[in-house]
Amino acid sequence: MEETISLQEIYQTIKKRIVLIVIITLLATVASGIFTKFFVTPKYDASTQVLVNQASSNQNSQIDYTQVQTNVQLINTYSVIIKSPTILNEVIRQLHLNLTADDLGDMITVNSAENSQVFTVTVESDGEAKSVRIANAVASAFKKKIQSLMKVDNVSILSKASIAEHASPVKPNLKMNVAIGFVVGLMISIGLAFLLEFLDKTIKTEEDIERYLELPVLGAITEMGDVKRHRHQATSASKAVRGGQIGI
Repeated sequence: MEETISLQEIYQTIKKRIVLIVIITLLATVASGIFTKFFVTPKYDASTQVLVNQASSNQNSQIDYTQVQTNVQLINTYSVIIKSPTILNEVIRQLHLNLTADDLGDMITVNSAENSQVFTVTVESDGEAKSVRIANAVASAFKKKIQSLMKVDNVSILSKASIAEHASPVKPNLKMNVAIGFVVGLMISIGLAFLLEFLDKTIKTEEDIERYLELPVLGAITEMGDVKRHRHQATSASKAVRGGQIGI
């Protein structure tokens, strides 16, 4: 029974504050869309693939499974090296970037599939051409530096980054942000509606007296406006009757 009353109160609160809920939700949704469209800098990404594979001196030899596994395990080490200041500072020098090594490192993501000798270097920046230049420069600098750092020559660039014909930003996601704005606005508006209802301690109905004061309602007093209106109607009717009698 208590659950039914509680749900009924929730429904009545939402119904009572529905205008407030709708206005706040719409404002949050529109504000999220405007902010995303006009104030968030678009981000573009570009990727290049790097292959880790030790060349065999014997052309007729079969693939060495142990060597493949070694190359796969080395990718974890290479993922750290490729974002190290040694590589990043070289890229900054080559491209004359106004960035620090930490800033450039935050723009780079290294991913690899499980048990794969190929890993992908992805760069995200505020321009597609800029992302392409940095991605290719990082791969090139890594291939060059790894020979002296690890004393190996098992890295080759599988595919270079290139500018797409119809490039579109990967961030921000307008639809996603608008949906988030709608949900956040709805939650805030409903929370505010219940807060206002909780702070409103005024007694408006007989049910409020029973609920808050725990006192029985013995009777109700009619508003003076209603009494005067009834009296006026009765007086008018009486005059009409008397007028009819005089006419007769």
